[in-house]
Amino acid sequence: MPPIDYAVLRFLWWAFLGLLLIGFAVTDGFDLGAALLQPLVARNDTEKRLLLNAVGPVWEGNQVWLILGGGAAFAAWPPLYAVSFSGFYLAMFLVLAALILRPVAFTFRSKLEGVGWRRIWDWAFFVSGLGPALVFGVAFGNLFLGVPFRFDETLRVTYEGGLLGLLNPWALLCGLVSVAMLAMHGGTWLALKTEGPLAQRARSAASWASIVLVALFTLSGLWIAYGIHGYVVQGTIDPTAPSNPMDKSVLRAVGAWLANYGIHRWLMIAPALAYLGAGATWTLLRAGRSLPAFLASGVAVAGVIATGGISLFPFLLPSSIDPRSSLTVWDASSSPTTLFIMLVATAIFLPIVVAYTGWVFRVMRGPVTADELERDGDNLY
Repeated sequence: MPPIDYAVLRFLWWAFLGLLLIGFAVTDGFDLGAALLQPLVARNDTEKRLLLNAVGPVWEGNQVWLILGGGAAFAAWPPLYAVSFSGFYLAMFLVLAALILRPVAFTFRSKLEGVGWRRIWDWAFFVSGLGPALVFGVAFGNLFLGVPFRFDETLRVTYEGGLLGLLNPWALLCGLVSVAMLAMHGGTWLALKTEGPLAQRARSAASWASIVLVALFTLSGLWIAYGIHGYVVQGTIDPTAPSNPMDKSVLRAVGAWLANYGIHRWLMIAPALAYLGAGATWTLLRAGRSLPAFLASGVAVAGVIATGGISLFPFLLPSSIDPRSSLTVWDASSSPTTLFIMLVATAIFLPIVVAYTGWVFRVMRGPVTADELERDGDNLY
């Protein structure tokens, strides 16, 4: 047996999965945000090329966090991976299709100088940012309502939903929260990495997005508190027992998703970071301090995602048609040996990833200028 308790390993991997989601949103999130802001902030061909080159050197490396998240779900939470990737198959397909558009738009936009040609790839780039931002938020929102799946007595899963069923008012609100959040984050990145009118419009867009984020985040909190039935495990659950999602009883109750904050008041730091980060972003952008504003925006993004994860805990994937089938941290993990070996590997390789990412951002620091496009245009997007 591993030297670390099974319950501790499960909790650590839940926290690590959340960290990966935050890492993806904070890094690749500003790429998506910059793309969805393109029609609003870039007015001519030079500005559109500046926007592309503001995110071009780093977006591929930022994708590592998405790959790590998928790998962690596959290895640490096999039932979660199986149910979510099967149930959200069409939604995942739309996300992948949009993400595939991004490198294609980067590569092909400047191959020809025709206005029509470049306009096509400009819209493709816009879709590659808006689509994932919206779909990720919608998918995350559906977790609070429950996903229509169930296990039978042999733990075979049946999914009874469809793509259109995901597009309910609550989930669409969560999608808009995601869009506003990433628009704010992308705008602060463009304000940091560009100059002149483009940076000014990005600064304005990010300021407005921070206000919209606070409003929508507040509305979603009220909706969770008074309009959504959360999930509660009835009785006690053994956090060290072998994984079997059917060995529990689950009840639903209005406001149950806020129970963790009542038990542990200090967890309120998560939504507080979301509000403080968004407020600081607005204040710093108005003061023209782009780098601190970008960092504050990252804090807000982390706060929003942490709030969602803490609210759901210990649930990973609730079931709307059979609450007993819901997957939790304590009954949907791999074996203790698998979790421990992966933890050791993560402790070795994750710092390398973080160090390399930091080095890349340091090398690529500084704004992209129109003079660079004229001087070295053939080697830029």
